[in-house]
Amino acid sequence: MSTTQDLVNTLKQELKSAGITYAQLGERLGMAESSIKRVFAKGDMPLSRIDDICRVLKLDFADLARRVADAQPLKRELTLAQEKAVVADRKLLLMAICCLSQWTFEQIVSTYEITETECFRLLAKLDKLGIIELRPLNRYRLKVSKTFRWRPHGPVMSFFREHVVEEYFAGGFEGDDELLLLVHGSIGQSLAKPFAERLQRVAEDFAQQHLADQRLPATQRKPYTLVIGLRSWWFQAFVDLWRPHATGQR
Repeated sequence: MSTTQDLVNTLKQELKSAGITYAQLGERLGMAESSIKRVFAKGDMPLSRIDDICRVLKLDFADLARRVADAQPLKRELTLAQEKAVVADRKLLLMAICCLSQWTFEQIVSTYEITETECFRLLAKLDKLGIIELRPLNRYRLKVSKTFRWRPHGPVMSFFREHVVEEYFAGGFEGDDELLLLVHGSIGQSLAKPFAERLQRVAEDFAQQHLADQRLPATQRKPYTLVIGLRSWWFQAFVDLWRPHATGQR
């Protein structure tokens, strides 16, 4: 879909929200209703006409463009090239993780040895890569969905496996506010996906709680990392103990 078509579709939504009909718009622009319908049906509207309609809506063109961007489908996964670019720069990877956790600009520079200038430069790189949309006053909008995940066998997950997994699971998980479970079982194949979706909702709840608790003083917050996994797998350490007839139960 072209950018112009996106603008036209958004204008339709704005007219509907404002309660302005094509006939009323035509009156304000000095055009026949049939001409207005034809312009919108064609979907190839000159910028001068878009500006005219924005004036009727009392809507700034920049605001319209922002609403078009907000309506775009969000990425569920980055391309291989995007991930390679992110993982090639350790600070850029850190910035991506902070953005996915929706840290503010101020939180990032107060937590890490990153200057304001460097932080802005890194955010601009993520904007260029299409991971965020950088906005005024060092704010940003994520361009990835709630169900976003790194490529399972991509550069970022390879980095995590090499540098993060062993350190994470080396912890004792003995605190009252910590938990490590390993549950194995055989279930109907049709039920695996609903379980995965429920686990995804747990991750989303965790992320939403993180956002809600940003208003609390730093002394009342503590960093946590939630790791969720579900895959078809059997304990390889015990494979040699299988009975011959049990191989089909994997």
